[in-house]
Amino acid sequence: MLARRSVAFDPLDGSSIVDTNFTVGTIFGVWPGDKLTGVTGADQVAAAMGIFGPRTTYVLALKDIPGTHEFLLLDEGKWQHVKDTTSIGEGKMFSPGNLRATSDNADYAKLIDYYVREKYTLRYTGGMVPDVNQIIVKEKGIFTNVASPSAKAKLRLLFEVAPLGFLIEKAGGYSSDGKQSVLDKVITNLDDRTQVAYGSKNEIIRFEETLYGSSRLKVAEPVGAAA
Repeated sequence: MLARRSVAFDPLDGSSIVDTNFTVGTIFGVWPGDKLTGVTGADQVAAAMGIFGPRTTYVLALKDIPGTHEFLLLDEGKWQHVKDTTSIGEGKMFSPGNLRATSDNADYAKLIDYYVREKYTLRYTGGMVPDVNQIIVKEKGIFTNVASPSAKAKLRLLFEVAPLGFLIEKAGGYSSDGKQSVLDKVITNLDDRTQVAYGSKNEIIRFEETLYGSSRLKVAEPVGAAA
């Protein structure tokens, strides 16, 4: 008898940039059982994202298999395995979402100022899937989407944040809502929203320290913008 599974998916991440012909994608997460509330991202048994751009690729992660696994759609309609990612290292590349929040979130503004001052390369498309995918493919970088009193969190925990968090952490990176891994957040409603960052360990330390003064990952002196 097959075990029950529940799937949450975002069929078109990046719908606002379709008309400009930017890269868009699909996100899905798979949970055991028959419910999608009262669970966490860490409970997922699989997650994947499809990336529809100059290349059509899928990045897949399975609970009991290390790393993420990229597959490329070939012209003849077959899928070819092209890359495994098991480590996300340090590198100066940033994708800053919801920048309007910097108008009344001084700590987020401080973090963005740090990236600019330290001459990080800006790589931001306005699509969450391509921006997170580049961290896995390039094996470096940071994606942020931070809330403020006037710019509320809009990314959905179940359909977007948790599955991509699963992929990032399986790839050897880290995720955070500012205080904890997004995989530890309990999904109480199907439309729960959250702020998020994905990236390398030191980038997530910097993110947490700059926004909240400390990091759960901290093992040494303050880094970057929090120093």
